[in-house]
Parts: sequence; structure tokens; C-alpha cells
Amino acid sequence: MTSVEEERPRALLAGASRWWVRALPWAVAFVLCVALLPTTIVVLTRDYGLNDGVACALAVAQAVPLLLAVVRPLQAWYVVFAADVAGALALLTVDFEERLLWPFPPMELVGYIALCLALGLRERRRTLVLVWLATAGANVGLVFAAPHGAGARGLLFTILGGVALLLSGALRERYEVQRRLAEQETISEAERGRRTLLEERARIARELHDVVAHHMSVITVQADTAEYRLAALPPHVREEFTSIASTARESLGEMRRLLGVLRNEETRGELAPQPGLPQIGQLVEATSRAGGPVDFTPCEAEVPEAVGLSAYRIVQEALANVVRHAPGARTHVSLSVAEPADGGGGARLTVLVVNDPPPEPPAGPLEVGGTGHGLVGMRERVRLVGGTLDVGPLPGGGFRVAAQLPLSEEDFT
Repeated sequence: MTSVEEERPRALLAGASRWWVRALPWAVAFVLCVALLPTTIVVLTRDYGLNDGVACALAVAQAVPLLLAVVRPLQAWYVVFAADVAGALALLTVDFEERLLWPFPPMELVGYIALCLALGLRERRRTLVLVWLATAGANVGLVFAAPHGAGARGLLFTILGGVALLLSGALRERYEVQRRLAEQETISEAERGRRTLLEERARIARELHDVVAHHMSVITVQADTAEYRLAALPPHVREEFTSIASTARESLGEMRRLLGVLRNEETRGELAPQPGLPQIGQLVEATSRAGGPVDFTPCEAEVPEAVGLSAYRIVQEALANVVRHAPGARTHVSLSVAEPADGGGGARLTVLVVNDPPPEPPAGPLEVGGTGHGLVGMRERVRLVGGTLDVGPLPGGGFRVAAQLPLSEEDFT
């Protein structure tokens, strides 16, 4: 069922967003059919003197397929082109005035131009060239058989048809280029967001690797030196410490092998201890020196290293955004530990960064090369430790970043 629906041809302009644009080809085809059908019969019979039956047959073959052209313009062209050529040959059998246009009367030119416009909007360039060559070949061949001599008027069929094919084909290709560019921009934006998220996850993984590696190294050293620091250890306890040290070394080596791909030449400098709550004061001082007054309320509580690192990165990104987008604005940074108001869960570290509107609206962002995905990193860090993040503009201007990070490992997700 699906394959049949996919093979069914779509009407011209069926992908337009406005209903009247989608209905436009049908309306034009209907008007042309209704107008050209009687006009062709009258002109062929009264002006050219063609037999009524032949004129009616030619009129139907030349006008009715215009309705088909909305869905299948190439098939409609086969019928109309053959009917136009047949009509030109039929007019050779009657005696008409020299002033009348031949081989294709005006109403046939109108219908054929409309048909060429439909062809250009649907068919590829190669098909359009073949259609024009067939048109030119038939037109030139008929002109040589003109009953009143060849003239420039006889080539209107070829000239006008070629112009219609060229214009509509150019419009179709321009639309295709714009559609592909829009699709590429959408894909690029999605890929950019996905890449930013992956890069932030890789950075978090490297930092967590440093934290875990430090603790595993401490465990290994303590287990290895236990027999020297503790006197008169029983043999089975000494073997237990040896086993702990061996397991810790194996786990550390395995972790380094798994996460080693995240360390390249550019990240070897990250082997230094990772920042936490104590280093947030340095961020505040640096921002103040950059020209933005910052009020800082520190927190002296002991928090897990992963939580402290996440809090540091959140404040770092929030202050960087203030410097980029609201230079000179007063900023309030506060850290606090409290139990949840509803009494559920354990203690949480609240990170709050609020900036006022800038004293003077900046002409533009100070940094134009950013990715615009800084909030992605914040959300990812908060998600990894099982916290919540609330960001957004304030009613009176300014911006607010509020994160709650659980301090109990049982609350981590």
C-alpha cells in the first residue's frame, strides 16, 4: 500500500504551505480548458473553414489534456503536441486567408505555452531540452510546407515554447536549491547541537576520569603500604590488602584504556586537579576585574568532587555569558546547601547566578564566534549528577541560572 502511494504523482505546487497556491494550478488549468475548448472550435470552423467534427476533435485533444498537465505534464504534452501537429496538417486541407496564423493558431499557442510552464516545473533539464528539440523540429518542418510561404510568425511556437520551458525550469531549479539549502541548514544545526553535546560529555568524562583515577590511586597506595604502616598484620589480612591493591590497579588500568581515547594532544594539560567550590571565588574575581561587578555568597560545605566540579562549570559558563551578552551588568552569585522544602530526598547544593540588565544595551555580542550551545553543557552536567536546572530571562531584564545538585550519591542518576 505504501509503495503505491509513493509512486502516485503529486500535483504541481502540492508542497506549498498556502492552500491557494496548491489550488492555483488546478484553477489555471480549468480556466484554460473552459476558455480554449469553445474558442478553438469557433476559430477553426469560422475563420479557418475546418470541418465541424474535425475541429471539435482537435479542440478536445488540445484543451482537455491541460487538466492532466497538473499531475502528469509530460503525458499531457504527448497528447497536445500530437494534436497540434495534426491540427496544422488538417489546416493544409482547407483554404484560409493569408493573414491567419499557421501552422499553430493563437489559441493553440496559449495552451502550449501553459503546458510548457507545467513541464518546466516538473521535469528535469534533459527532458525539457528534448521537448524543445521536438517542438523546434516539428515547427521548422511544418514551416517549409506553409501554404502562403514561410515567415517569422511561423516560428512563434518554437520561440515562445522555449522561453516558457526556460523560465519555469529555472524557477524549479531555484526552488530545489533553496529547499536543499534549508534541509542542509536544519541538518547542520542538529549536528552542531549533537556535536556540542558529545564534546561536553567527553570533557565531563575526562574530568571524572581524573577524579576517579585520583581516588583509585590513593586506594592502591594505601593497600600497598598497609603492611608497612600497620604492625603485626595477620597473613590473611596482608593477602586481603594485596588483593585490594591488585584489583584497584587492574580497575585503574582498565578505566584508563577505556577512556584513553578521550585524551588527545590538546587535553594533556587537564591532568591537574579539577576545580570545585573553593575555586569559584577566583572566577568571581576574574569577572569583576573584567568590568562586571559581582556579589558572591560562598559556601563552605563539603560536597562530592563531581558536584563541586559541576557547580564550578555552571558558574563559569553563566559568568561567561554575562560578559558576552550583558557587559557591565551587576551579577549575583550564591552557593548554599539546604534540605528540600518538601522534605523528600537528601541535601542539595543550590547554585544561583542572576545578572541585572546591562547599564547600556550592547550594540552586539562581544563574541561572535561562539557555538550558542553553552546551556547544553549546563543541562548535561546537571543531568549526570541527578539535579535540576532552571534558566531563563527575568521579567525586568537580565537573566537567571538556578541549579540544584544532590549531595548524596544515592540521588545521583
